[in-house]
Amino acid sequence: MSETLTLTSLPLFPLGTVLYPGGLLPLRIFEVRYLDMIGKCHKTGAPFGVVALTQGSEVRKPENGPSGDGFASEDFHPVGTLATIDSFSVPQPGLMVIRCTGTQRFEISSREKLKHGLWIADVTRLEDDQSIKVPDDLLPAANALGKLIKALQERAVPGDQMPLQPPYRLDDSGWVANRWCELLPMPLELKQRLMQLDNPLVRLELVSDILGRTGIAM
Repeated sequence: MSETLTLTSLPLFPLGTVLYPGGLLPLRIFEVRYLDMIGKCHKTGAPFGVVALTQGSEVRKPENGPSGDGFASEDFHPVGTLATIDSFSVPQPGLMVIRCTGTQRFEISSREKLKHGLWIADVTRLEDDQSIKVPDDLLPAANALGKLIKALQERAVPGDQMPLQPPYRLDDSGWVANRWCELLPMPLELKQRLMQLDNPLVRLELVSDILGRTGIAM
């Protein structure tokens, strides 16, 4: 395996959401275990890893559980997405407000929880989605997304952050599928399974089925 495909001691941020490549993620950071980590990532331009929780909550809760450190146990999926910080501010001491973009998926090979509760992991970066043109039978999904983007732009107030960021690649199967996966109210486990799919065309086909059943794209 090429060394460029691996990252060691990647800091992790377990969340109750699934980050997709190309997706936007705003975060308010106030936990001690993340303040130093995010500050260092911002200063160095390094990414951190977003993983979806399978146990526990985003904010650590005191509990005398099996973890043995006085906090409730937490666990997360082994496949996540790298996040890079686009904007960073400190509106008050002990609070950071950041906006991130998902870049590349990764799989955890080993992980460790540090003394103050921060998880780090050795990971292997997964291949980016192949660029596959949206086939004719799935164009309704792309067209519906285009209409939604236009409607959001027309209603946007100056200074508002759009939930989707350009370039709008409405002809790309993976991009269209990923944006719908972020927008649709699906269970976390389903969002995770769709993100892990290696074939973006299959992901779009499954999303298109959901859109058809809900009447969003016919």
